Amino acid sequence: MWGIIKKISMVTDVVAAVIRKGGRVLICKRPEGKKRALLWEFPGGKPLPGEPSSAALARECREELGVELAVGEKIAECVHEYPDIAVRLMVFEAEILAGEPKPLEHAEIRWVTVDSLGEYEFCSADVPIIEKLKAGEGNG
Repeated sequence: MWGIIKKISMVTDVVAAVIRKGGRVLICKRPEGKKRALLWEFPGGKPLPGEPSSAALARECREELGVELAVGEKIAECVHEYPDIAVRLMVFEAEILAGEPKPLEHAEIRWVTVDSLGEYEFCSADVPIIEKLKAGEGNG
């Protein structure tokens, strides 16, 4: 007898930062040519094998935005399954220590208010994070 075999996905860790400045948060638009192209996301990326989450987040923001970060506490975590990948998104508060963010690998970056986040089309894994921020959770 053959039953239905459910596809079991490996979960890929992804780290992201909520970076605040003057009552706004930094969001980034994914570049053309990548999966989920031109959708908005919080800055971050994938840790290298064995790399701690905070170190990965600092490295990704250095590479993608040209800034040095102080990574704070984890404020949210969720697992989301896209058609091509399942991700465990871990979101941290972070503060820019040096540099001014530049879109080195993104189509665009913006400083926006938490209340205006709903006006942007985000990657679906980020939606629960936005809901938490709008509810006032994780406002470090």
